[in-house]
Amino acid sequence: MSGLVLKRSGWSWQRAGLAAVFWLLAGLANHLGAAETGRDFFEQGNKFYEQGKFAESATSYEKAIQNGQSNGAAFYNLGNAYYKAGQKGRAIAAYREAEKTIPRDPGLRYNLQFVRGQISGAGAPVVSGWKAWLARLTLNEWTVIFVCCFWLFMGLLAFREIRPESRKTLRGYTATAGVIMALLGFCLAAAAYENQGEKAAVVVVSNAVVRFGPLDESNVAFQLRDGSEITVVDEKRVGAEKLDQTWYHVQDAASHDGWVKADQVRLVR
Repeated sequence: MSGLVLKRSGWSWQRAGLAAVFWLLAGLANHLGAAETGRDFFEQGNKFYEQGKFAESATSYEKAIQNGQSNGAAFYNLGNAYYKAGQKGRAIAAYREAEKTIPRDPGLRYNLQFVRGQISGAGAPVVSGWKAWLARLTLNEWTVIFVCCFWLFMGLLAFREIRPESRKTLRGYTATAGVIMALLGFCLAAAAYENQGEKAAVVVVSNAVVRFGPLDESNVAFQLRDGSEITVVDEKRVGAEKLDQTWYHVQDAASHDGWVKADQVRLVR
């Protein structure tokens, strides 16, 4: 009996190992399959765009992004498709997503400013002071610069250990690299904090009603046009379970604030 138990236990472990390998391979296959599906949707979006089917093109790009193609090119093309389909707000939101990976692309900058110029009185909230300075670089760019400086600093320390006679010569360079790394670390932390704090959003309906409170019964504070860029400072769910509704506390470019339904805007992730 003990032999059978041990044999069953052995087979159980073998099966568990085989199952783990199977699920690992299955997960890898699913990931590769999703990436392939994303590329297929991306190419489909390009074909629809060339055929003048802009709404269908936007739908395909959205599916491509959902299946792993969340890169600058996909968001850039999505913005173009939405603009051609007459949805300027969604176009701006897509362009701003593209900014996170291709912020210095001249075509992206031109298109974003071009669409913004067609939306009277609906500019982006003005960012000033140290926030504006931090915004000169994306979070990814701050990260890359910090990592490069970190490895430079670590390389200098390692070289000093390997070549002790160079310590005196490299002392100033090492200290400078350390100070710069610390400053960049502070900037990276500040940029990450800002990125996780207030969120940017774009109105994606023809007319968004902003109210004094997160209720349909609340008085109207003001209204926002399609394409208006706003800042989300708070979020609240209102209503019974399964029937609840999400409201965003927003602020526009003129510092007016109020509550708007979440389905009337699109967050810029």
